Amino acid sequence: MFRNFNDQPANLHCNMQSIHREKKQSGSALVVAIFIIIVISLLGAALVSILDSSQESVAYEVQGTRAYTAAQSGVQWQLGQIFPAGLASDAVNGCSGAAPPVISNIDGLENCVIFNPVACSEFTHDNVRYFTVTSTGECTIDGEITSRTVEVEARSL
Repeated sequence: MFRNFNDQPANLHCNMQSIHREKKQSGSALVVAIFIIIVISLLGAALVSILDSSQESVAYEVQGTRAYTAAQSGVQWQLGQIFPAGLASDAVNGCSGAAPPVISNIDGLENCVIFNPVACSEFTHDNVRYFTVTSTGECTIDGEITSRTVEVEARSL
């Protein structure tokens, strides 16, 4: 209820120190905020770079799969020439020198080609004919060229 006037100078001195300390620290919040903004910006830029390279690698993978499918189509075409469907199992033709089919009009294989000729070699051993068929498929999109080569070995029955 009664006020002690002896404590007033000590409290005044503490308040002055507190005000002086606040003045020293008033600019540090701004420095910390700027630092945090810079760090977050750098993390964001790194994330964008990672996503961009990831997207590019997926595009190359799709392009490679398309080229592989084109090469596989060339092998299947050549095997169809050697072993015609619907004929007796002993009816085997030799390697065909004909040009492979055009595949660029097939959905998913636009801008893709089967290199001509599809390589085919054969030899006979103990009355069994052996064939090695090699095909290369190539796909192009926006100047990026991707090619894949498939080789298959087959024999007559």
